[in-house]
Amino acid sequence: MSAGAVFQEALRALRRHGLPGEAERDVLAAMEAGRPGPLALLYAAGAEAGLGRAVLLRRAAGLFLCSCAANLADDLADGECTYLEQPQRLGPGVQFALQSLCFATLARAELSAPVLAEAADDMATAAGLQVLEVRTAAWTAPRFKQVAEGIAGQQWALYLRVLWEGTARAGRAVAVGRSLGVAAHVAEDVRSVDPRFHGMPEEDRREVLAWAREAVDTVRHEGLACLDAVLRKVEPLLSS
Repeated sequence: MSAGAVFQEALRALRRHGLPGEAERDVLAAMEAGRPGPLALLYAAGAEAGLGRAVLLRRAAGLFLCSCAANLADDLADGECTYLEQPQRLGPGVQFALQSLCFATLARAELSAPVLAEAADDMATAAGLQVLEVRTAAWTAPRFKQVAEGIAGQQWALYLRVLWEGTARAGRAVAVGRSLGVAAHVAEDVRSVDPRFHGMPEEDRREVLAWAREAVDTVRHEGLACLDAVLRKVEPLLSS
């Protein structure tokens, strides 16, 4: 129910702009490809922080649109964009639309200009690290940590920074979000047998796992039920 409510808010944001039918269908396809993604967690993290429903839905919808833009960029880089008819021709415009919709939605979500500027800075950092990821042929622990923190860590830092603005948890958003992103990123690489992790020497893998377990401790210290639920899925993968 909560994830669906956020998606419907994102859908309203898309339809508010009256894009040509073909363009709207392509953007919607990228949004569907990004589901469920962070939908449920964004809603739960905002609700536990005490946000009112209207503001929560707008902020979570804007961040979901950002997530869809990042997901599309990753799929285009990996040749996995199967949901657009001509990915290389249509994908860039769809990604541009998603990123623009993200900021148009967040601008209506009771956020100050400095917070929006921080979000844009963090998005630029994450995008730059995605370029570095694509160019990396041989992975080591230092390079893995740099990319993981820049992509997943930076993304979740900005998500919680935006989501928790104006709440009692705002001051801890960046540290918690970065740790959450790092832990989830490493766990997913372990689960999916990604060569980015499994191709490293054993000593490097151990270093990355220890780093991720420290990130888990930071997230657990926040004491939120929605984050603890994520840790229950992540932690067993990091003990291997």
